[in-house]
Amino acid sequence: MPINYAGDFRETIENLQDFEGVGVQRVTVPEAYSFDAVSQLGYIAARTETMELQTGILPMYSRTPTNLAMTAAGLDYISGGRVIMGIGASGPQVIEGFHGVKYDYPLGRASETADICRMVWRRERLEYEGKHYHLPLTPEHGGSGLGKALKLINHPVRDRIPMLLAAIGPKNVELAAEKFEEFQPFLYHPEYVEAAFGPALAAGAAKRDPELGPLQIVVQTAARITDDAAEEERCLSIVRHHAALYIGGMGARGKNFYNSLVQRYGYVDEAKLVQDLYLDGRKDEAAAAVPDDLVRAMSLIGPRSVVAERVEAFRASGVGVLLAAPAALTHAERVADMAILKELIGQ
Repeated sequence: MPINYAGDFRETIENLQDFEGVGVQRVTVPEAYSFDAVSQLGYIAARTETMELQTGILPMYSRTPTNLAMTAAGLDYISGGRVIMGIGASGPQVIEGFHGVKYDYPLGRASETADICRMVWRRERLEYEGKHYHLPLTPEHGGSGLGKALKLINHPVRDRIPMLLAAIGPKNVELAAEKFEEFQPFLYHPEYVEAAFGPALAAGAAKRDPELGPLQIVVQTAARITDDAAEEERCLSIVRHHAALYIGGMGARGKNFYNSLVQRYGYVDEAKLVQDLYLDGRKDEAAAAVPDDLVRAMSLIGPRSVVAERVEAFRASGVGVLLAAPAALTHAERVADMAILKELIGQ
């Protein structure tokens, strides 16, 4: 399950052991332009016993590859080997607007970051000559010439911490299938996975090192198991507004990765309408314009039988991890829903 970065973090973590008790196996903490995820995951590590801890998602541009590797190794150490390091490119609005760092070459940077992180965890001396990263940094690339090829002082718990790439564009999806243990798309419609990602996944898999094992698809979704029509609609409305934010507002016209993804699902006119409404400030109308079948397909919301069908649809599309955000209003209901979902998943 994901932790909401806008909620009461302490209250959520006080109750996290209840979710661990009903079988929730992974928790993920986001990092958009909020509090950093790492300090919160360190706190969670001390309050849980078995849950995997996923960074979700650390932007590559705000940390060097070596720092990402050190961070993951440190979290893995204090948690006893429970970390999944999720990274992603974010977008120029956040990277250049909030961090003041140039947003360039996301594909190449992600590939080189994976290489460097694995060198760090293997405790190799860092001698790496990539297109974007040079270790040590030589005078040729703006360094002083005093840089030394060093290796990590500590011995990591694992010399291969699982890495996840958040990706939706074809080239990034291909890279995830080639070089990462896990791949996390967004606004995931299981019935259209082949149309949206199939060729890219196949191209990456053809170049994949067998030692990586099968690629695991990780999907975030909203969960609410209820027979109450009004409660079902309340939760679906949350998903509609969330989807409208990304389809309509996360990027400019002509440069919105999420809008392009929904168009690949076949919702071409609908995606353009949502964006036009959202960027014109008509956010409620934008949410209402998100296709109902898309909202329901992306969610685990409704009666138990409906949720069971959606679980199987996600499973059939190749999903290995569901990051289910419980949408019930009370803690007891949220725990109960996660317990039922665990039963439906059967793992």
